[in-house]
Amino acid sequence: MKQRLEQALSQRQKRRIVDLGRTPAAVLVPIYYKQGQYHILLIKRTEWVEKHKGEISFPGGARDETDRTLLDTALRESAEEIGLAPAKVEILGELDDEVSVKTNYVITPFVALIPCPYQFKADGKETEEIIEAPISALLELGYSRQELKDGKTVTSYFYNYQGRVIWGATARILNKFLSIFAGVMKEDK
Repeated sequence: MKQRLEQALSQRQKRRIVDLGRTPAAVLVPIYYKQGQYHILLIKRTEWVEKHKGEISFPGGARDETDRTLLDTALRESAEEIGLAPAKVEILGELDDEVSVKTNYVITPFVALIPCPYQFKADGKETEEIIEAPISALLELGYSRQELKDGKTVTSYFYNYQGRVIWGATARILNKFLSIFAGVMKEDK
């Protein structure tokens, strides 16, 4: 599965967004194998963070001036938010850049294989809870709707996992990942 996913990510044309009016950010899309199936790790943000209060997201955040690359950003934020050591992360590839309309970010998502078991720790400042979701469950839960925004039809994605609603940029990133993952699973059968 790992090699097939790496291959699928490397063979696609990544959509990059260059917009100097937006803040560069990066997230880690962490996946791991547990109890016979693949899982994805998400976080619930605390109510006292400056942006995205209480939302479900991937570990990550805005690029810091000390980060050499956006991958450094994703790894640093993941270490801060959930205690994931960068040395334990195996990057499989990138997904398309995504815009967070609400906070004016351009987000670069990095798909990563992480170890399981692992002693994650929500930092309590930015991360309230760590959510481990089986990918198979998320594949069944997603839905979308068409909305008219600024005269254009836009598709919005939503996932409701155990009473937690995943929406916005996180849902768009998750949708792209799940589409690629489902394609890899079909090829493996």
